[in-house]
Amino acid sequence: MSAARYRAWGVLFALAGVLAFSLRPILVKLVYAIPGASGAPASAATLLFLRMAIALPFFAAIAAWQSLGAARLARRDWAAIVALGFVGYYLASFLDLAGLKYVGAGVGRLILFVYPTVVLLLSFVFLDKRPSARELAALSVTYCGVALVVGGQLTPAARGGAFLFGAALVFGSAIAYAVYLVASSAVLARIGSMRFTAWTMTVASLPAFIQFFAIEPPGALDLPAAVWGYAALIATLSTVLPVFLVAEALKRIGANRFALIGAAGPVSTAFFSAIGLDEPFTLLQAAGGALVVGGVLLVSLRPRASALARR
Repeated sequence: MSAARYRAWGVLFALAGVLAFSLRPILVKLVYAIPGASGAPASAATLLFLRMAIALPFFAAIAAWQSLGAARLARRDWAAIVALGFVGYYLASFLDLAGLKYVGAGVGRLILFVYPTVVLLLSFVFLDKRPSARELAALSVTYCGVALVVGGQLTPAARGGAFLFGAALVFGSAIAYAVYLVASSAVLARIGSMRFTAWTMTVASLPAFIQFFAIEPPGALDLPAAVWGYAALIATLSTVLPVFLVAEALKRIGANRFALIGAAGPVSTAFFSAIGLDEPFTLLQAAGGALVVGGVLLVSLRPRASALARR
């Protein structure tokens, strides 16, 4: 395969992965619109349990396959996998699912998309990596965009308190995922991204299962068939598939080009939610979204001179 074709497939994998990820909040909102046997929709804990239970066999099989012939993991690697799986996949996922009960799919995806700026802040606080002037400008642009998006939702007719609570939960998810990214770099280098991702997703299932059986009533899984169908799509189409599409895309085209394609995620979610969920998409929200995407790209994309210097 030629180098150009190799990269072209990488772009296609990246687009498919980004679009698959962007469908997840829409599928979650569709689940929340379906009443269960008790009259209430499935809870965030129940939906997370279904997602992890359906995805677990896939990730466990891939983890076992990636471990064949590979060096045994050290105790520190297992400790990191357990801790980072809890933070990056269980906690981040639960906060995102819980927040989507109160905010729209498009807004939720946009708030979650700020995680690269949180990575920048965490790197400054804990790793003493001082942000450049360009990165500080990106932070300002990004959070001005978030303020526009959030402020546009706080109308007198809206449930402002519930929206702010949901937005805070989704932002907490972005923080948890950013912590995962900052803390996982050394482990990724030692054991490989595919193996690490499969194992962290596998071990992240355990707290999701414990939470479900600890807090949910016995009839929590007495749900309509449509909920099970959407949960299966969330677990496969919007979890397992994009995780490995993105991993392959990053290998073929690199993080810099992937960041450009990844910016399509919040835009596609807002577009699909406006069509499929009849969520409002105002000019103010569009302006705020453009600022968020622009600010995140400023953080994610390296300047050309810097990129050349690192080669």
